[in-house]
Amino acid sequence: MVRLSPSHTTDSASSAPLLTGLGPLVRPDCRLLVLGSFPSVASLQAQQYYAHARNHFWPIVGDVLGLDLMTMPYDARIAAVQRRGLGIWDVYAQCSRAGSLDSAITEAIPNDLVALVAGLPQLRLIAHNGGESARAMRLTRSLGPEVRRLPSTSPANASWSLARKRAAWREAFVAAQLIEEPHA
Repeated sequence: MVRLSPSHTTDSASSAPLLTGLGPLVRPDCRLLVLGSFPSVASLQAQQYYAHARNHFWPIVGDVLGLDLMTMPYDARIAAVQRRGLGIWDVYAQCSRAGSLDSAITEAIPNDLVALVAGLPQLRLIAHNGGESARAMRLTRSLGPEVRRLPSTSPANASWSLARKRAAWREAFVAAQLIEEPHA
């Protein structure tokens, strides 16, 4: 098993609980795999990816795919994006963390990305949602598909405007052939 080191380790790690993330949401026909770092507190409580109300993931993905995902129940959202070839998972299976910030992650145990990707014969692109996830790029680059680091959809990422995030994500969806390039 490959060990990934989170960006921060602190002496307070022993006081933070060991958390377990969510399972992969992929189908064998997945062409774009989005990897976050680890679910937020809101996502763990809801048992739903990107459940924090201010996270831009669902609005961006809905806009890029031309789907009104925000009005759909979670299960319908997942089914809709999976039909389009999108898969979702995280780099870390477990970690200790107080709160939701990636900078608070310690004692991280990685998910088995090698096994997941091996079962996705149509996968064209792996997209890391933010910097902490992108720490696994050394591993994911060895798996075959193109790999990109995308700007985090987290509300903590205020350095990118929503429009700029959306443009970067759109480019990844075009590269993975989930959507066509817009015609000028």
